[in-house]
Amino acid sequence: MSLQSERLDAMLLKHEIEEFLYLEAELLDKRDFKGWLDILHEDISYFMPMRRNVKFGQHAERENTRLGEGISWFDEDKWTLTKRVEQILTGVHYAEEPLSRITHIVSNVYIAGVVGPLAAPGEVSVSSRFLVYQNRVEHENYTFVGRRNDRLIRTQEGWKILSREILLEQSVLLAKNLTAFF
Repeated sequence: MSLQSERLDAMLLKHEIEEFLYLEAELLDKRDFKGWLDILHEDISYFMPMRRNVKFGQHAERENTRLGEGISWFDEDKWTLTKRVEQILTGVHYAEEPLSRITHIVSNVYIAGVVGPLAAPGEVSVSSRFLVYQNRVEHENYTFVGRRNDRLIRTQEGWKILSREILLEQSVLLAKNLTAFF
């Protein structure tokens, strides 16, 4: 394979992954939560650690809580995400009645790893940045900024999110509740 062909495959893959992440943002912003659930793999791990302020030199070891250990904002699977969606869609979810207006902005998409050939990989590791703006009722506005580390897997239906780690760039959550999906 020539270098030019490899670069073209890399650019096409990046475009394909970006379009997938933008589609996900569109589904969430349009409140198409069932459509969003469809792009999640059955074995998804959806994790948002709590972040701590730690001494210099201890960041890698202590800044984030660990998956499956201790407390986190989210440590969910497909079943729990589905139950959250079902609860919101009842129309009697105290924190989402009326429904929030939410906008997702996704940027800085970086393909960190590829399993399989660039032209048709079976799995990719993707890093991205996000900004999620949420407006609740009349006067509540929240802005969430952070990074996501995703593993996407190609299926017969297209790309699916196999795992997501969400890293908020704040150690204290200022929102009254955490109902947005990231």
